Amino acid sequence: MTVHGPAILKIAVALQTLSIFFQAATAGILMSSRGSELHHIGSPVMYGATVLYVIAAILAWRPGGGTPRPILYAAGFLVLASAQVALGIAGMTPLHVPLGVLMFGLSLLTLARMRTESRGETT
Repeated sequence: MTVHGPAILKIAVALQTLSIFFQAATAGILMSSRGSELHHIGSPVMYGATVLYVIAAILAWRPGGGTPRPILYAAGFLVLASAQVALGIAGMTPLHVPLGVLMFGLSLLTLARMRTESRGETT
């Protein structure tokens, strides 16, 4: 079974979106109790999902020779994920939390846009 470029991109963005949502849920646990190891464990998972998105964007672009725009989006997410991890390690919660919300919204928007485009609807 082979996975085509657009499909691998959707899978990568879906994994990224799920990992960011998981981080949001565990952040709530972290803020409402003494702590949550799940949030700390989820951080490299979220970062890894974002790196996977970059790799998937490159792999999806090369065979078809299409637009490299998904690579730019993925690279932008990698920059945001790097900032998010750095802010979390530094304990800068007033910046870390809103950036996480922004990342989840952008990832969800990207996933929705991909689903719309795959149905042949253009916006």
